[in-house]
Amino acid sequence: MIPILRTESELRPLASAIFVPTMGALHAGHMALVREAARLRDARPGARAAVVVSIFVNPTQFNDPKDLERYPRTLEADADACLSSGADAIFAPTVDEVYAQGAAAVPPLPDVATRPGLEDALRPGHFAGVCQVVKRLFEMLRPSSALFGEKDWQQLQVIRAMTREQHLNVQIIAHPTIREPDGLAMSSRNVFLSPLERSRAIGVYMALRAGAAEATPEASEAAMSAVLTDHGMPVEYAVARDAETLEQISRFDAPHGRPARLLIAARMGRIRLIDNMAR
Repeated sequence: MIPILRTESELRPLASAIFVPTMGALHAGHMALVREAARLRDARPGARAAVVVSIFVNPTQFNDPKDLERYPRTLEADADACLSSGADAIFAPTVDEVYAQGAAAVPPLPDVATRPGLEDALRPGHFAGVCQVVKRLFEMLRPSSALFGEKDWQQLQVIRAMTREQHLNVQIIAHPTIREPDGLAMSSRNVFLSPLERSRAIGVYMALRAGAAEATPEASEAAMSAVLTDHGMPVEYAVARDAETLEQISRFDAPHGRPARLLIAARMGRIRLIDNMAR
């Protein structure tokens, strides 16, 4: 059995671990992060660092209480998956343990958490909750590095910027999005799609592919919106942005040579899907 730790004091012997923060309901995308963490651990010369996976459904990053309530909680299955993927321990604290009085102030938010008008505009307070919990978990574990998937691209950039600006001394390692065979990005929420909705949800990946084939940001955004509409998916945003700042861009071949990212948020029934792709 894999150890399941509940308190900050139990984490102290595992300082400098390789950390995979999650909210549980683990799928193959999460397991790819754990396996990569185990590979990095095994490649380290000298002392063997631990791989720690946190499973904590963070209430401060949910805008809708119903979404928080129905978020899947599958600790027993998650523990088995972590063990088989090479993790050394799970950290599954209570809300009171993480948010002990005075222990988890919201840090100043970086610009990428407030300016792009994407997830920041559609989910007010979400990135405040993300930064709050990630900073707190980093303080509790004091890891040497932490792995995050690229599917939540704006979140990844927010965490990178917050870690840098707060001088948290944690290496942020990005891992490519893990996809189903037809291209749909893996997500814990995919289980809520009906068979018909699941067949139409591939429109998100097809829209990204269509956008990547265009020569200008304007044409890319139009192509993505058209594909999503054809698949019966209301569009929240389908944009081409600077990959790091997520600010608007006027061309893909800008003189500064910065990479671009295509980002989508769309609805399929009651499920909200997000995805992104390099351009």
